[in-house]
Amino acid sequence: MDRGQAHTLEAFTAALVVVSGVIFALQATAVTPLTASTSNQHIENQHQEMARGLLASEAENGTLREALVHWNVSEESFVESPDRGYFANRGPPNAFGDALDETFGDAHVAYNVRVRYRTPDNRSRTETMVYMGSPSDNAVTATRTVVLYDDDSLVGPDDDTTVGEADAEGDFYAPDAAPDGPVFNVVGVEVVVWRM
Repeated sequence: MDRGQAHTLEAFTAALVVVSGVIFALQATAVTPLTASTSNQHIENQHQEMARGLLASEAENGTLREALVHWNVSEESFVESPDRGYFANRGPPNAFGDALDETFGDAHVAYNVRVRYRTPDNRSRTETMVYMGSPSDNAVTATRTVVLYDDDSLVGPDDDTTVGEADAEGDFYAPDAAPDGPVFNVVGVEVVVWRM
């Protein structure tokens, strides 16, 4: 009988140690707003769809193309961008930038915008349009492709200059990837979105 009581006491003590360990582990785990959960996944999906929808509508109404050629030849940067060459606290001062700010800025959502293009030797390069910081682990990305043509006019102070002419002077961010045809380059506008 003493042996049975000893085993019972030993089992009870072991169970108590296991339960105490589980309780300690649960209390030691911090749950933050960025902790993965189904609600976070839902929000990430929502942000991605918002970014895709924004890019689609801005491409449809032409403001995405205008943002890509909103270029200052003498500064070799996007029009009105700070000395660093990209925007940090808001979108560019055009309709595309306004749409970005209306969609994400008021909702306390950060975003980066990069323009990917090809070089004549088929390498991929990027030009930063908006940089609000390093994306968090819950960042999502949406991309839209836009075809630029040699005869597309720049928007801004150099509106009498075409993309092809600016490139010939070495003053445009992307090179002419197809020098023998009317297509200048095919660029991808990438929007990376995350909660602050």
